[in-house]
Amino acid sequence: MIPLVRLVFLQMCFYALILYAFIGFFKQSEVSRLYLAYYFATCSALVFTFKILIYILLLKYRAVFKGNIRYIVAIGDNSIMNQLIKIFKDRLDFGYELSKQFNTRSEDFSLEKCFKYVLENKIDKIYFSVSELSNSQINKLINFADNNLKELKFIPDNKEVFSKKLKYEYYDYIPVLSLREVPLDKPINKIAKRIFDIIFSSLIIVFILSWFAPIIAILIKLESKGPVFFKQYRSGHSHTEFECFKFRSMTINENANLKQATKNDMRVTKVGRFIRKTSIDELPQFFNVFLGDMSVAGPRPHMISHSNMYAKSVDKFMVRQLVKPGITGLAQVSGFRGEIETKKDIINRVRFDIFYVENWSLLMDIKIVIQTFLNALRGEEKAY
Repeated sequence: MIPLVRLVFLQMCFYALILYAFIGFFKQSEVSRLYLAYYFATCSALVFTFKILIYILLLKYRAVFKGNIRYIVAIGDNSIMNQLIKIFKDRLDFGYELSKQFNTRSEDFSLEKCFKYVLENKIDKIYFSVSELSNSQINKLINFADNNLKELKFIPDNKEVFSKKLKYEYYDYIPVLSLREVPLDKPINKIAKRIFDIIFSSLIIVFILSWFAPIIAILIKLESKGPVFFKQYRSGHSHTEFECFKFRSMTINENANLKQATKNDMRVTKVGRFIRKTSIDELPQFFNVFLGDMSVAGPRPHMISHSNMYAKSVDKFMVRQLVKPGITGLAQVSGFRGEIETKKDIINRVRFDIFYVENWSLLMDIKIVIQTFLNALRGEEKAY
């Protein structure tokens, strides 16, 4: 309840700033300041009441109808874990339902059985007691959660010292640690990024693509047969598939959805070589951004076949899909774009992508966009 009140307060402060700035800027002298204050107070009261009612209805929806439920498993059987489980059972409004509790002291206990159960039963979150698992078991659990997009929650032990910055949450009086905090999970950050994406993509579509796309289309059609746009399914947020748009830069070929472009690739046309070198071929992806499948900045989306391959061979590859993919990204402006020639290329790309996921800010997005523009003007070695 307290975070909700804080958010509503911040929203109304922002609204007040815009409201009074609008009146002052356009010099609306006929508008009474007192009447404006009454209007603002009424709006604030209505918004606050509406959000509180929605919040209460959501709690009732979870408790009575068991809607919006997240399924969890617990690994560990001790007093603090059992207290937490009791809280979840008593406080149905939290929206958690325990599917199974694993006893680590049981003779037939193994993490592999836990992993199998989690995957087969579509579990959303895993809670585990740090004191009941060895360091190697914890590492296995972390890797499993990262590679399968499962949320992992720590039940801390006072004897343990954590070197990583972790996020604390409280369920009544029980502290729970979360391994990875994703800034874009916060609604205010998600809204800010979406507004930036819509504004930026709209400007590109209206002022550049509206006249530039027909020119590129004519050049593409004059050189080779086939469609102007190349559409390919790629991996998006939470490993969902979406249709990614590009200007066609290759001749029609059977390997388009399997083989990545390589240096001196014979499939690339003359026009295609130019638009790939200048990254013009990526411009139609601003339609993907406007539609909400992509973001201006974020981890670059891979072909479905490549995503499936790297998910198995590159550790923590799936972490990058905790956010929407981008037209450009931190890895791309840091020198890891284009063809993946060695295992080191994809490992470094994933490393930068995970840093982006964990440290996102709107300022970082703006810096990435500016750096991408500068790199396009200079030309990049791996842009082929």
